Amino acid sequence: MKSAAQRRVELAANYPEWHLGTISGHLDNAARHHGDRPLVIGDSREYSYTEIATWSRRLASGMIALGVAPGDRVALVLANYPEFVALKFAIARAGAVCVPCNYLLRGGELAYVLEQSGAKMLVMMDTFRGHDYLADLERPDTLEQVIVFATGEGEGDPGRHLALHALEAAATTASDSELVRREAAQDGGSLSDIVYTSGTTGRSKGVMLTHDMVLRAAYSSALTRAFEDGRRILFAMPMYHVFGYVECLIAATFVGGAITPQTTFDAHEMLALAERHRASEIVCVPMMTAKLIEAARERGFDCAHLQTMFNSGGFNPPSIWGEIDEVLRPRETVTAYGMTETTASTTCTLPEDGRERLLISNGGYKLAGVAGDPAIGGRVAEYKAIDPVTGADVRPGEEGELVTRGPVVTQGYYDKPDETAAAFTMDGWLRTGDLGRIGEDGYLALTGRIKETYRCNGEMVMPKEIEDLFVDHPELAQALVVGVPDARSGEAGCLCIVPAQDAEPDPEALVAICAERLARFKVPRHVLVFAASEIPLTVTGRPQKFKLARLAEKRLAAQQGANP
Repeated sequence: MKSAAQRRVELAANYPEWHLGTISGHLDNAARHHGDRPLVIGDSREYSYTEIATWSRRLASGMIALGVAPGDRVALVLANYPEFVALKFAIARAGAVCVPCNYLLRGGELAYVLEQSGAKMLVMMDTFRGHDYLADLERPDTLEQVIVFATGEGEGDPGRHLALHALEAAATTASDSELVRREAAQDGGSLSDIVYTSGTTGRSKGVMLTHDMVLRAAYSSALTRAFEDGRRILFAMPMYHVFGYVECLIAATFVGGAITPQTTFDAHEMLALAERHRASEIVCVPMMTAKLIEAARERGFDCAHLQTMFNSGGFNPPSIWGEIDEVLRPRETVTAYGMTETTASTTCTLPEDGRERLLISNGGYKLAGVAGDPAIGGRVAEYKAIDPVTGADVRPGEEGELVTRGPVVTQGYYDKPDETAAAFTMDGWLRTGDLGRIGEDGYLALTGRIKETYRCNGEMVMPKEIEDLFVDHPELAQALVVGVPDARSGEAGCLCIVPAQDAEPDPEALVAICAERLARFKVPRHVLVFAASEIPLTVTGRPQKFKLARLAEKRLAAQQGANP
């Protein structure tokens, strides 16, 4: 295997200049060079670059025939099926904006995203993992078309909505001609995606991404991780999230590579897929990595093609890096840091970095080559740490609130001007809400959070959405939710309650309320009881969530020590 430096030289030679292009245009360019290569690999069949490009063109023409105009929002509620890939490129090709929805959302949660985004068309599964999406759909007035993809799990949709194959059949000669016109007129600086993520207050917010942001971030990831020609990436993170979408699907296309996406994570099956399809990279969040290691110890694992293990997206116990080397045996291991608002990761360890970097950092600035901005040192994003109170820059190596700027950093949240304004400093840096240190060598180490959100199994959770369930609970004087480190899920929710006078609330009953009304990943795993005097407050009397999180973490650790 060539060195990381050699692989980067070969990758960079294929992209001597950066062009402001579109996602679908990039696919077409890849298809011209790698048409017969597989882009999506599944057990039942493979889909080549040419097949995905042609499929996406038929779907795009069908959308146009059904009235989708440039700039219209098209929502997707789909797991990692090949149809997701074809539709993603089709929406871009039609000049529309994709709203990839978390398929774990239920009823009103999904209805809010559809309504707030102004989605005109929805393409959704009928049934997945036992959930009937059609029965659960609350359709806002803005939604004109519902297209149904039959997964084969249920009985299907008895003619109430248009089927996905009928969307392709809707294309006409006129819509084909309009598609050609739109593709010629498209601008890479236009919106490609509105990706919903949790914020610190209010409802979830739609992060606005452009075609150029997605392509720059993906190229930078391929360059930093030193993709070889034809890299094959195996993952189970849903492609509605930027991790699966940008870091895997789009990044692979820069080297004529392929993806093998799992619709549902299964550790034993993922190891089998890696062996069967000769995966050169496995991409996981820590919870998945831990289960892969456990499964590999049980069944064995022999994948000589495994070049890279990319383990990122949450809390990692220090021992995991040694276990990856011992059990999975990749030639290289990397970790990274980023957020939806930065399109994908913006820092990453290099494949040639030693174990120490994995233990003490979340990576240095990603390499960007021609995709970088000369104004910020040729990077796609840069960071600095500031004092959370005064906003003044702190010295290298000192803890502060991390803020970022660059060509992959979002310009804001869709139709939320107040939230957008609050997310940026006066001089235009995005507040990440994370606490960290940036060394003089540019490597970043996360140390905690200022923002209230946390990540459970790779999904962002907004505490206020959970807390609102208990506003009028007669047995609670206060209910606060924080994220705490968790070996299985990266972070887990901890419901911190202050009981009302003389009340003795039942923790299991409180968790049951959450389970009934929220997606599974939002349900807190722990419940802790506090006295009102124990809740850390700001000088204005507001709870300091990042201090409460540290307090909860210590209390849970003490409990586990007493009850091993």
